[in-house]
Amino acid sequence: MTLRRRRSILLAGATAALLMVMSSPSAEAALRYYSVAPGVRLNVRSGPSTSYPITRVLPEGAKVPIFCQTPGESVTGPYGTSNIWDNIDNGEYVADAYVLTGSDGYVAARCA
Repeated sequence: MTLRRRRSILLAGATAALLMVMSSPSAEAALRYYSVAPGVRLNVRSGPSTSYPITRVLPEGAKVPIFCQTPGESVTGPYGTSNIWDNIDNGEYVADAYVLTGSDGYVAARCA
């Protein structure tokens, strides 16, 4: 194989790899933020239940990303009663009944 042919194959492979990276949607780009109910300082817990420890408290006016959702303890809040818990960070959950998602159901994939 000639040097010119080798360079051509390498360039074609690099171009294909770059195009794949550029055309695939980024998880960050599709991430949406949802408002916590007005006037609420929301407890963030280490699991999908009020029996899990509080890891932090979100301030009034907070917006949260929802990476995935999981069923857990049923909670009543400003947006109804729900057993859906939103994963907002690694090992951090908030009750969906306090988050304005515009739906009574799941708006993100189920947590694995």
